[in-house]
Amino acid sequence: MPGCDLSILIPARNEVFLQKTVADLLNKAKGNIEIIVVLDGYWPNPPLKDDLRLRIIHRGKAFGMRAAINAAAAVAKGKYLLKTDAHCMFGEGFDRILAQECQKNWVVVPRRYALDPERWEVIENPKYPIDYMYLSRDLHGEVWNQKNKDENLKERLIDETMSNQGSVWFMARDYFYELELMDEETYGTFWNEFQEIGLKCWLSGGKVIVNKKTWYAHWHKTSDYGRGYSLSSNERTKALAAVEKWKSKGWHKQTLPLSWLIKHFWPVPTWTEKLVKELKKI
Repeated sequence: MPGCDLSILIPARNEVFLQKTVADLLNKAKGNIEIIVVLDGYWPNPPLKDDLRLRIIHRGKAFGMRAAINAAAAVAKGKYLLKTDAHCMFGEGFDRILAQECQKNWVVVPRRYALDPERWEVIENPKYPIDYMYLSRDLHGEVWNQKNKDENLKERLIDETMSNQGSVWFMARDYFYELELMDEETYGTFWNEFQEIGLKCWLSGGKVIVNKKTWYAHWHKTSDYGRGYSLSSNERTKALAAVEKWKSKGWHKQTLPLSWLIKHFWPVPTWTEKLVKELKKI
């Protein structure tokens, strides 16, 4: 799509609410967008409705989430990329708001709410909204409850976050390739998506930013429809090995140690001074 501002990438595997997600994106966007859906080894029922802004890549065999994201990014024409899960609702004008607050070496995430996908409405839940997440000592993204409830942070509409869930992220297309995402050889087909993104970004001099001026709502698993992507047992070992690499040097473009990131957000739950000192010795 010539002159496209934003390419929206949707990896989809047996997704029940894909059509609702696509329709929501088309209705809420204010700029020139394209949506690229990768149907990874299945056909949705009902099928997706035709729209000039929608492109579909169908794969007869499922290759995995990372491969699907890479396939969509390879044909994307937008200046920016937004990846979303196939069961998300968005705020009005999300595309322009995210672009206005994105620098060339930033990964930006919107504020997150919980979604009831059957009713297609935001769920009232005291846990939400979620703006901040941290990396625990095993480098798993966790909700940072203390920060999310901190009254002093409510006025910071653009702020740093240590990590995120990975269901939605936004960045310049050029930065996606600079960060060499998504690395299937190291991480496998699925899992630790935002760990890869966030650590590559932070530890090579970029920033992960939460933009509270807009939002999305992610499927709060209140109904049993199964799930799309999952981690196979034979790939778990590969994913855990990737975690361990970051404790020394996880990536060839890395310029900062993991200990720097922890100190940057200090104090971080589950981390101690002793653990950080041990990292510095590696």
